[in-house]
Amino acid sequence: MSINRLDFTTRLLIDAGIGKGMRILDVGCGSGDVALLLADLVGQRGEVIGVDHDGHSIAVARQRAAAHDHSCTTFLQCELLAIQDSIGTFDAIVGRRVLMYQKDAVATIRALSRYLRPNGLMVFQEHDTTMVPASLDAFALHKRAQCWLQEMLAREGADLHIGFNLHGIFTQAGLTVETVRAECIVQTPDSPYSLGAIVRACLPRIIALGVASAEEVEIDTLQERLDQERTASSSVYIGDVMFGSWARKV
Repeated sequence: MSINRLDFTTRLLIDAGIGKGMRILDVGCGSGDVALLLADLVGQRGEVIGVDHDGHSIAVARQRAAAHDHSCTTFLQCELLAIQDSIGTFDAIVGRRVLMYQKDAVATIRALSRYLRPNGLMVFQEHDTTMVPASLDAFALHKRAQCWLQEMLAREGADLHIGFNLHGIFTQAGLTVETVRAECIVQTPDSPYSLGAIVRACLPRIIALGVASAEEVEIDTLQERLDQERTASSSVYIGDVMFGSWARKV
């Protein structure tokens, strides 16, 4: 698996100090995207353990790791706050789009810190939806699609301000924050972005929560319509803001 050093997540992990030979815990690992990236960064002398509550996602992650011959990677199905002490301690704990769903993010980080070795790293990436969408042109469909996702998260009880809250969460949990950074996803007329695919993946939740109907979304043509709207404009559209932070256990 090649490492895309331009990717926000990759830069966040490398800059935080994730490297060869480290033992890493990936919490809320889903189908393994971040865990596989971590496996490339720590190499065969390192170890990555991914945990997630969803059994199907864990099964997919295991298949992907086997396909990439990542023997240093293990996936466990368990709740985030039910990790067994037998799992041991880690050089770093990593999560992406996880804290926003925690009822008490400070308590979650404090609980996870038990598994950090002295001077270990806590590295999290979260997406903040409160400053976007932003554009000079209308981008009506883009903003409508983005609002479906934002309203879905709000109705699920997610913290929409999680990016702004990262520093406070880590500090209140007793960690020493070293960096907080943020980066926008900028869409230009000639830079395609898979907003339609994201809406498709979330569509069952969007419908179940009453955010929008299948007829309103028209998912089969959504990406095509988004592309048409973007390429018809000479302006740019900002649809997402990513926050990343790392803190250290002292």
